[in-house]
Amino acid sequence: MKRYDLRELKKEFEPRMKEILTEHKEGEVAIFLFEVGDFTPVQKSADLVKECGYTLMNSLKFNEVDWTIVVKKG
Repeated sequence: MKRYDLRELKKEFEPRMKEILTEHKEGEVAIFLFEVGDFTPVQKSADLVKECGYTLMNSLKFNEVDWTIVVKKG
Protein backbone atom coordinates (compact mmCIF):
# COMPACT_ATOMS: atom_id res chain seq x y z
CA MET A 1 0.00 0.00 0.00
CA LYS A 2 1.34 3.41 -0.99
CA ARG A 3 0.01 6.85 -0.13
CA TYR A 4 0.33 9.79 -2.49
CA ASP A 5 -0.29 13.34 -1.25
CA LEU A 6 -1.33 15.48 -4.21
CA ARG A 7 -2.75 18.39 -2.21
CA GLU A 8 0.04 20.79 -3.18
CA LEU A 9 -1.03 20.46 -6.84
CA LYS A 10 -4.48 21.95 -6.05
CA LYS A 11 -6.82 21.44 -9.06
CA GLU A 12 -3.93 20.32 -11.28
CA PHE A 13 -3.53 16.90 -9.63
CA GLU A 14 -4.92 14.78 -12.50
CA PRO A 15 -1.79 14.53 -14.71
CA ARG A 16 0.33 13.45 -11.73
CA MET A 17 -2.33 11.00 -10.56
CA LYS A 18 -2.51 9.44 -14.03
CA GLU A 19 1.28 9.16 -14.15
CA ILE A 20 1.28 7.36 -10.79
CA LEU A 21 -1.53 5.02 -11.84
CA THR A 22 0.31 3.99 -15.01
CA GLU A 23 3.47 3.18 -13.01
CA HIS A 24 1.77 1.57 -10.00
CA LYS A 25 2.22 -2.17 -9.46
CA GLU A 26 -0.79 -4.35 -10.20
CA GLY A 27 -2.46 -5.71 -7.08
CA GLU A 28 -1.04 -3.01 -4.82
CA VAL A 29 -3.37 -0.53 -3.13
CA ALA A 30 -2.84 3.19 -3.74
CA ILE A 31 -4.22 5.94 -1.53
CA PHE A 32 -4.51 9.43 -2.99
CA LEU A 33 -5.07 12.59 -1.02
CA PHE A 34 -6.10 15.73 -2.92
CA GLU A 35 -7.85 19.05 -2.41
CA VAL A 36 -11.57 19.11 -3.22
CA GLY A 37 -12.97 22.64 -3.49
CA ASP A 38 -16.26 22.36 -5.42
CA PHE A 39 -16.35 18.52 -5.56
CA THR A 40 -15.61 18.46 -9.31
CA PRO A 41 -12.24 16.78 -8.59
CA VAL A 42 -14.03 13.88 -6.88
CA GLN A 43 -15.83 12.87 -10.07
CA LYS A 44 -12.75 13.57 -12.20
CA SER A 45 -10.65 11.29 -10.00
CA ALA A 46 -13.26 8.52 -10.17
CA ASP A 47 -13.36 8.80 -13.96
CA LEU A 48 -9.56 8.71 -14.15
CA VAL A 49 -9.39 5.64 -11.91
CA LYS A 50 -11.85 3.81 -14.16
CA GLU A 51 -10.06 4.97 -17.33
CA CYS A 52 -6.77 3.54 -16.02
CA GLY A 53 -8.36 0.15 -15.24
CA TYR A 54 -8.44 0.49 -11.45
CA THR A 55 -11.18 -0.26 -8.96
CA LEU A 56 -12.25 2.57 -6.67
CA MET A 57 -12.39 0.88 -3.28
CA ASN A 58 -13.17 3.89 -1.09
CA SER A 59 -13.76 7.61 -1.42
CA LEU A 60 -14.18 9.88 1.57
CA LYS A 61 -13.86 13.39 2.85
CA PHE A 62 -10.67 13.63 4.89
CA ASN A 63 -11.34 17.05 6.44
CA GLU A 64 -12.93 20.34 5.36
CA VAL A 65 -10.91 20.69 2.13
CA ASP A 66 -9.24 17.34 1.43
CA TRP A 67 -10.50 14.13 -0.14
CA THR A 68 -9.04 10.62 0.00
CA ILE A 69 -9.57 7.79 -2.48
CA VAL A 70 -8.34 4.23 -2.24
CA VAL A 71 -7.80 2.31 -5.49
CA LYS A 72 -6.50 -1.07 -6.60
CA LYS A 73 -5.72 -2.66 -9.95
CA GLY A 74 -6.08 -6.33 -10.51
